[in-house]
Order: sequence, then C-alpha cells, then structure tokens
Amino acid sequence: MKQRGQRNKKSVRGGRRIQKEFLFESYVKANFLFMSENKSKNLISRPPVVVVLGHVDHGKSSILEKIKDLKITAKESGGITQHIGAYEIEHQGKKITFIDTPGHAAFTAIRSRGARVADISVLVVAGEEGVKAQTKEAIKHIKEAELPIIVAINKMDKPEADPERVKRELAGQGLQVESMGGKVPCVEVSAKTGKGISELLEIVLLVAEMEDLKADLDEKAEGVIIESYLDSNRGPTATLILQNGVLKKNDILGTASAFGKVKIMEDFQGRPINKALPSMPVVVLGFEKVPMVGEEFRVFDDIEVAKRHLRNREEAIFFQKTVPSDKKVLNLILKADVLGSLEAIEQALKDIPEDKVFLRVLKAGVGEINDSDVQLAQSAEAIIFGFRVKTNAIAQTLALRSNVRILSFEVIYELVQTVRQLLEKRIEPELVRVDLGKIKVLAIFRTEKNRQIAGGKVSEGKIQKGALVDVYRDEEKIGKGKIVNLKRDQSEVGQVEKGKECGMLYEGNVQLEEGDILEIYIEEKKKVGLE
Repeated sequence: MKQRGQRNKKSVRGGRRIQKEFLFESYVKANFLFMSENKSKNLISRPPVVVVLGHVDHGKSSILEKIKDLKITAKESGGITQHIGAYEIEHQGKKITFIDTPGHAAFTAIRSRGARVADISVLVVAGEEGVKAQTKEAIKHIKEAELPIIVAINKMDKPEADPERVKRELAGQGLQVESMGGKVPCVEVSAKTGKGISELLEIVLLVAEMEDLKADLDEKAEGVIIESYLDSNRGPTATLILQNGVLKKNDILGTASAFGKVKIMEDFQGRPINKALPSMPVVVLGFEKVPMVGEEFRVFDDIEVAKRHLRNREEAIFFQKTVPSDKKVLNLILKADVLGSLEAIEQALKDIPEDKVFLRVLKAGVGEINDSDVQLAQSAEAIIFGFRVKTNAIAQTLALRSNVRILSFEVIYELVQTVRQLLEKRIEPELVRVDLGKIKVLAIFRTEKNRQIAGGKVSEGKIQKGALVDVYRDEEKIGKGKIVNLKRDQSEVGQVEKGKECGMLYEGNVQLEEGDILEIYIEEKKKVGLE
C-alpha cells in the first residue's frame, strides 16, 4: 500500500480511482475542525459551482449546450456569449451549476469575476487551435483564484485536432496534465458528437467530492450578483448565485449599491420558485435599482438595515476627464443592455492608448437610447454607441434632425474596433523621412542669393526633382535645402539614377562647394495608429 496521504490517481478512462487514505488525509482533519467549531450550524453538502473558461469560439457554450440541450449558442449574437449565464444541470442524481463566461478579450473583468464565485474551473481549449491569448488569460485568473482545474480539449471530431500538442502548450503555461505526469485532469471532448461529455461531468463531481463543499442553511442568505440589467417591463433584474442560507420570497436583499424586497424568483429556465438553496442560480426581481455586477448580497432584517448597508454609489458616468488643450478628443455616449456589458466595454476602452488622441465617455448607462442621450450628443458633438439596445422613436427623429450619429453593435469587440478607427481618423499623419540617395557636387556654375546651379554625380540610389537635401562637408552636416530642378543632356528630368551626372538647381540656407555630399530624401505623410 502506498504511504498515507499520497495521491494515487489513474486516468478516468482506465477507471479513475482515488485512495481512501488520501481523501482522509486531505479532508477529514479540516472537516473535523470545521464541524467542531460549527457543530450548532445546519451544514449541508452543496452542488459545485463550475466556471467555464477559455478562448473565444473554442466551444464553451457548445459544451454546455450538449450537456443539457441549453441552446445557449443560438441565443447569442454571432455565436459568442455576451453575458455571464448560470445554468444548473443534473448528472448521476447530483446537481452542478455552470457559469458560462464570454471568451473574447473584452470580457476580462467578467471572466475574472466569474472565477471568484466558482468552486471548480473547466478550461476549454480547441484541439485544432491550442493555447491562445484568452486561454493564457483564463489560466491566470484560475491560478489567482486558486481554483481546482479540469482541462477539456474540445473539437476532437476535427481531423486536425492534436491533443498532444495542446497538452505540451499547456505545460508551457504551467499546467501539467495527468497523462504527462502532472496532476491536472484532462478530458478529450467533442461538443458536436458528445464524445467525453459524460466523463467530463464525472470528473467535475469527483473533484467536487474531494473539495467537500458545504453550506450553512441557518446563515442568512448571501451570495454574489453575476448579472444585472433593467428590464423595460419588469424593472431591475439580477441573477444571483447563492452561497449560504436559503433565499425566499419577500426577503429583504441588499448590496453595496442597491436594496429591495424579493418579489419574484425564477430558476435559470425562467420558472417561478419560492425559495433558492446554496449554489443555485436564481433570477430576482424587487431591487429598487439595478445592483452592480460582482457585488456580494445578503439578506437583512428590514429595509432600514439594508439602506444603512449602502455605500455611496458613483454615477454611471465613468471616463469624465479634463481634456488637455493640445489634444484632439472623441466624445462618446454609451448605452448597453446590462451592467455586465457596460463594465466589459469600459474595461476594453480603458486599454486604448491616449497619447495621440483623447477618448472621453460623457455618459454611460443601461437601457434604450432616448432623447436626452441625443440632446447631450448634439451639445457635446458626441457619437452615441448602443450595445444590444434599441433607440426609441423620439430619439431617432431627433437624431436625424440634429445630425447625431447613433451606432449600434451586437458584439463588443466590434464596438471597440469602431472606437479605435474613429480615434485614428482624428490623429494627424506623421511626416516620415524616406532616403533616396546621394550626389557629390563636382562643379558650381552659378550662385545667387539662396540658389545655385551645380553639377554632380549620383553616388548612391537616386535623386529627384523637388526632393529635400542635407548638405555635408567633410562628413559634417552644415545645412539643408531642396532640389528645385534637374537637367540631364540639356533636358529637364524628374530623377537621375546612380552613376549618372546631372545639373541641378539647388535652393538652401548654405552655399554649396565642390566636394560637398548631398543626401537626398523626401518626407511622406504616414497614417498613424493608436499604438
């Protein structure tokens, strides 16, 4: 028998087994101490909350869709998940809550927040593409949150899928899978065919058992806001993940920014419920205003106590800045469908460099674009950016009449790309020097006030009419000038190549002498990017 405390796991495919000695060594002591300190509490085992992370379009939502036919992908623009969604499934009689996070770089903040509310992470990597930018970013979040990790190599139905290459790339990021001598479970899956999905769920439940997740039903309900928005018909709406206690209708909820009374509760499929248990995702209506995404919530005894819990909430007008007098500026008004989107947009825009042109968001909020947005845009010469929101009829008419631009987007990185393009259009092009050649002055034929007619021979490259000149004498630069005209064989020409002699009309701030070397160049306007 192996020494007590040693982990002895074989791959699930060969019949994964964990020694009882290891489970005892790892958990019983901690659980005993925990229970002895909390013996009066009503502790229960709770389902794991699993965060699904990975690069854009590597198949995170498709895996969830295959797991329980959730039809996530069809509901999202361009097949890309735009908000955190929480979904509860059941496998082998046990429940699992999945948090599906967006894969694009614009959602860094959302993915980071998702990792903080989860117990286990599933890192999805496409078998044919391997480790990408957001894969590395997801690994960083997982390590910072100290979450157990399971790797799912997806798209194994594709002929070009190369799981061994993916495993090597993961090892380069500090993730050593079990088949390569490491401790990270790894499953090869296909969201298209269903290959490996059942095995993935089994490993999730196995890791959850090892983590020995508990919740106290006697505690007042508490958890995290993972999504929130203003529903035009139902009012402030929030998706919660419950971590302790039991949440019931008519409970008084409070966060750092909002409070309210639970009027309606729904499960993740929109079905009415009267109470929610730990790890359960639940949609709640009853907040007096939209709470901030990522905030912790708890149940209070009454409204007054919840109000005292509030902090001073900043207005949803971020990016209010004083513009330097020497900078050009792009003024924006942002309207989005939910606060999670607004947060992601804000984070992405903050990453745009402002050393050449200034970006200023005058107003940012949730809900449809209205006439007050258009009026502000008109007075401030701003452009309105709407993300998955409509423009009401009055605002549309006013925008047409006042020539205010309203741009609508369904995918955040397209919105950010458009902002970058608008900023780049405001940047003055740079003058870039392009060296053409050199000519040695052989003779001076005529000298006037600031002009000379000289003859010379092209020693390098070429010279051309209208080009600029740096004058060198004894290898020292002594002045600047311009080639006004060129002649060869008594005829005016546009340029003269290496090895040929020519006459030239020179204009400059120094007079040429025989033996001077003229470096010939032009200046071209070059479009400048933000970086």
